[in-house]
Formats: sequence, C-alpha cells, structure tokens
Amino acid sequence: MKKIKLLVAIAAWSCAIASATGQSYPSRPITLIVPSAAGGPSDTLARILAESMRQSLGQPIIIENQGAAGGTVAVGRVARAMADGYTISIGQYGNFVLNGAIYALPYDLLSDFEPVAVLASNPQIIVSKKAVPATDLKGLIAWLKANPDKASQGTAGAGSPAHIAGVYFQNVTGTRFQFVPYRGAAPAMKDLLAGQIDLMLDQASNALPHVKAGLIRAYAVTAKSQPAAAPDIPTVDEAGLPGFYVSVWHGLWAPKATPKEVIARLNASIVHALADPAVRQQLAAIGQEIPPREQQTPEGLRAYQKAEADKWWPIIRAAGIKVQ
Repeated sequence: MKKIKLLVAIAAWSCAIASATGQSYPSRPITLIVPSAAGGPSDTLARILAESMRQSLGQPIIIENQGAAGGTVAVGRVARAMADGYTISIGQYGNFVLNGAIYALPYDLLSDFEPVAVLASNPQIIVSKKAVPATDLKGLIAWLKANPDKASQGTAGAGSPAHIAGVYFQNVTGTRFQFVPYRGAAPAMKDLLAGQIDLMLDQASNALPHVKAGLIRAYAVTAKSQPAAAPDIPTVDEAGLPGFYVSVWHGLWAPKATPKEVIARLNASIVHALADPAVRQQLAAIGQEIPPREQQTPEGLRAYQKAEADKWWPIIRAAGIKVQ
C-alpha cells in the first residue's frame, strides 16, 4: 500500500512539474484575444497566424474580437487572465503603446504582460473616397486647406493609430478636418467605401484590397519605400510630404508571470509561422512586412515596445490627447 501511495505521489509530482514547466502545454484550446473589430487589419493578421499556430501547437486557436474603448477592455482581460498561456493577445502598437499615454489604465502596458514576439509591421496609406477631387497628395493637402473643417477622417476610435496619424498629418500640413471615431478600422472603411466619410490614414493591409479594386483613391504610403504589394503607390517622400513615416506594428503578449517554457513554446510557433512560405505570401499580399528572425524574440518585442513608448508618449501628451 505504501508503495502504491508513493507511486501515486510521484506521478502527481511529475504532472505538477510538467505543468509548471510547460512541458504539457498546450493541452486544450488557446483563446487569442484581438482588441479590435472583426475584419480589420489585426483580425486579418490574427487569423492568418492562428491557422499556422494551430498546426504547430496541435490545439485550436479560438479568436475573440473585442474592440471597445480602443481595445483597452480586451487587453485588460488578458492582464487579469491566468498566467498559463491559454489566454493571449495579439495587438498593434496602439493597443500596447499609444493607449498608455491616452487612457488611465488599470494595468501597466510595459510590466503587466509577457512579450512573445514581434509579428509584422504595416505602413499606413493615405486614402480617400473617389468623390474627393484631388488626384495626388499635394492636391489633397491644397483641397483640405481650401475647405477647413469640412472634410472628415475615419478612425478606429479616439486615440487609435489612425487618429494619432491624422493629428500628426494636420500638424505637419497645416490642415484641419473632423475626426469620426468607429469601433475599428473595418467599419470605418465600410463608411469610406459608402462615401460617408472623406479620408482615412489606414494600414496597407486594410486599404490595399479596396485600392486595387478601384473603390478608393490612394495618395501615398507613409514609409520610405513601397510595400511589395503596392509598388505603384508613391511614398510620402515622392508625393511631397517627406519624412511623414507611420508604421503600425503588431506583437503577441501573454499575462505577466506566464512560465518561460510556455512563452518559448508560443514563440516557437510564431517563428515557425513567419517562416512558412504560404504565410509569408499571405502577409506580403496585404502589405505586412515580417521582421528579421533575430527580432522575432520576446526580448526583441520588449525592447521595441519600450522604445516606441519613449518615442510616442511625449508626443501624445504634448498634444493633450486624452480619453476617459
């Protein structure tokens, strides 16, 4: 009897050790929180990567969209989740950087999460509805100056990357227009296509399909070079607004204190996905740029996130952008 009890105790101890070290992870489905509306750039990226992660991790990846309040509610849910790797979050720099200067958050973006990996980056494209008379960026700026406060720009909510980029655009060009907040980039694009708003500074992944279909007009890519998927759209340097660079990057995070072995398992699944030719082709088609392999690490994401906070937080605070 004592021998049996000893064997049971050893088995229980072994299971506990395996669980603690993540050796049995994952043993059930993983919930991937997307802090934005379905159909937007973050959602599209999440769904592409989730399929590859499902194959390498051997468990379903359940995507849940929650875009309210700039994604702060969704990110907060991950901050409060059990640190076991079964609730994780994809997010762009608006969710995990900009919001830290815009909202009074009940969590710390830099210390209450475990970075997993930098996923991809996406420049924005300055686009308008077809009815806007300007055909190039200089003409667009001239039209906006001639019609102050009459045009409207759709954003994924107050304080979102599109909003911050729009404020930056106004400051640089001396233009004025109205901001129209939506619950995500997808519903904003829907209204741009319907002609309900005039402009968007939107991620290439969200705007390019509509540009290629001839449904909206593109003026410039907010980067030094064109993404492979948009070789015909001029850069801001070429279009007459030199140095106006804005790139929306994505990462993957888990709750603070998630075991290192679990983080390593998740990171390995991301590295595997980003090396997959089929995934790379899908991301390239929507203008997403994959970081070099040496940057696809938890340490790389941590350093990048901190550097971006150091860059953007002073700018946001100086502009007085605040959301309650």
